[in-house]
Amino acid sequence: METIFYKSIGKEQEIFEHAYKNKLPLLLKGPTGTGKSRFVEFMAQKMGKKLYTITCHEETSSTDLIGRYILKGAETVWIDGPMTRAVKEGAFLYLDEIAEARPDIIVALHSLTDHRRSLYIDKTGETITADENFMLVATYNPGYQRGFKELKPSTRQRFISLSFNYPKKEIESEILIKETGIDNETANKLVKLGAKIRNLTELGLAETVSTRLLVDAALLIKSGLPQRLSCDVAIAEPLSDDEDTTNAIKDLISLSL
Repeated sequence: METIFYKSIGKEQEIFEHAYKNKLPLLLKGPTGTGKSRFVEFMAQKMGKKLYTITCHEETSSTDLIGRYILKGAETVWIDGPMTRAVKEGAFLYLDEIAEARPDIIVALHSLTDHRRSLYIDKTGETITADENFMLVATYNPGYQRGFKELKPSTRQRFISLSFNYPKKEIESEILIKETGIDNETANKLVKLGAKIRNLTELGLAETVSTRLLVDAALLIKSGLPQRLSCDVAIAEPLSDDEDTTNAIKDLISLSL
């Protein structure tokens, strides 16, 4: 199995391990592309745990997560969903963008996030106590959700929380080099470009340039696509559909590379 690369920028590994030790659910807060999902995958691999990942959206119901009855031949059979399997197996359950989850999913989580550590399955009438190795981790993007979908305080306060942000320049350069094999000079240019875009608050971007987008640009450059074109398609175009905003970012790319 390929080892997942993750560069720590603080005490996040230590906090994660103590949350697991104390059976506390953990909420990772921060902008898109700051390494939250990569961190969870890294910790699952480091600690030797199976990981169930669920991307929350309005189409996902509690039935999808908990389980359902299906017809198998002439009989009806119960099939556990990923949440139920994680609870039973003592795996890590990762809910990506929990604020997007439907209310029925949030209700199902309540008994898993307090002293009960249990999951009630209404269709079977069972209450399953979580395996002692089970851990619940969720992510939340406060900046994106503001004014759209907020995570209720009653839910947020069921987790201990850890904030993620964009790494320092030298760390972000190291990430680009490690992830893509790009040279140090180009990595530094991309990181400086990212910092400039993040400081342009007047652009009114819903999401600013993430480390993920810089990695994408670096991959294109490494494979031989011209630097400016790589940044146009990997950074400027994904950040906005507004022509004026996109052109402003492209102008900045031209000046930076």
